[in-house]
Amino acid sequence: MTIERVECHVFRAPIATPVRAAVGSFSDRPAVFVRIAAADGAWGWGEVFCNFPAVGAEHRARLTRALVAPILAGTPSDDPTGTWRMLSGTLRRMAIQSGEPGPMAQVASAIDQALWDMRARRAGQPLWRVLAAAAGTSSDAANGRVLPYASGIGPDKVAETALAKRSEGYSAFKFKVGFEPARDLANFRDIRDALGPDARIMVDANQAWTPDIAAERVAALEAFRPYWVEEPLAADEALADWRCLARGTTLALAAGENIRGQAEFQTAVDNGHLRFIQPDVGKWGGISGCMAVARYAQIAGLTFCPHWLGGGIGLAASMHLRAALGPAGMVEVDANPNPLRESVWTLPQMANEDGWITLPETPGIGVEPDLAALARYHVPY
Repeated sequence: MTIERVECHVFRAPIATPVRAAVGSFSDRPAVFVRIAAADGAWGWGEVFCNFPAVGAEHRARLTRALVAPILAGTPSDDPTGTWRMLSGTLRRMAIQSGEPGPMAQVASAIDQALWDMRARRAGQPLWRVLAAAAGTSSDAANGRVLPYASGIGPDKVAETALAKRSEGYSAFKFKVGFEPARDLANFRDIRDALGPDARIMVDANQAWTPDIAAERVAALEAFRPYWVEEPLAADEALADWRCLARGTTLALAAGENIRGQAEFQTAVDNGHLRFIQPDVGKWGGISGCMAVARYAQIAGLTFCPHWLGGGIGLAASMHLRAALGPAGMVEVDANPNPLRESVWTLPQMANEDGWITLPETPGIGVEPDLAALARYHVPY
């Protein structure tokens, strides 16, 4: 059951309105989908992070084709975690030499996703069930149910977008801050007035603030009672600054999408400044690394809410991982249009009374991209 072929498909979908965040704007929606085929005919899909900057999609595909595919040829396909560790170790020196630890880790993450998908397909089971068994999660705690939340809202029309998402069944909402202070607060006032005093609302600053400014901005947010404040500081800001910010507010802090490495995640958890941990299966670790991080964080009392803002394959993988580790926590679903999400994986119907979804029993992640239908978005690399 060795790996026979690694395929990489790059897509770029135009959008009418750019997606804006404090870190920058997205003028289109890219995706890099990776398919691994084994000698026994089994296959699996993964997705590489590439949403920002969008021009990086082709580069990550080239790394996959030129570096990763030759390394994987002929290696076992039935040990995702072992293969991820081997690949990460092999790429380590290349990443140092090239100055590209991020892209290398992202490519390895997609490989890990694809191998877990393949493993679950071989077993004839949904991925969440296979992962729950690997993690030792009880059947009562892991039942295929996941709570999604609407993410990426704003900075324009925040109330209008949130109301539209609530009409679709969502019960939690996250909007962008990190712009002009008056605008951030006005947006929170609008969304709070629209959704009501008890609505679960989070904010995401996308690393916009320095420690001094973050203390001011977070203090100003307290009156609005956000469920969490995400990335108020740069991910690599001094741990003492993160700890000082957390101790100076009653609000919960969240981060993880821009933390890279098992030791780095454990340090962040041990530092005590976070209440929500948000690793991204396409940025570092894939399923294997993110599951280890989630379990470590859960033992420490943090809530696991995986980050995702890409195409449909990574979203499905994130849903399965969250479902495998018990009921606490949520998975973000981008509120902005993205054909590479919408045409690849359809979110299961939400239970209108609580916003939860139940993942299907389809083997693997339950996704098989229609490459012919996606051909209009395909770009060469």
